[in-house]
Amino acid sequence: MKNYLAIIAGVSCTLLLGGAASAASFQQTLDKCLIKNANAKDSATVMLACIANGGKLTSCSVVSDSAPGKGFDKAALCVAEALPMGGKTGEVKVPVRFPGA
Repeated sequence: MKNYLAIIAGVSCTLLLGGAASAASFQQTLDKCLIKNANAKDSATVMLACIANGGKLTSCSVVSDSAPGKGFDKAALCVAEALPMGGKTGEVKVPVRFPGA
């Protein structure tokens, strides 16, 4: 739970401190990954387990998927490649929520 909250806070702070351009860029990546892999009208939550190092996430795997078989797992893995991690290192769990239309 501690890592979960740290990741959410870290991503939020990074996007806020990086300004609107970073947030817009991340939103574009999120949209691209979703359109490529799943139906943007559906909603889902995917939990990833990853290694954070050097400001990036690597070795991500899907821990849970609220909509299995609908491509949200692949969309979350795609999004993870663009998530800014700042100075966070080690194993982390990353929730990725797709709100649907």
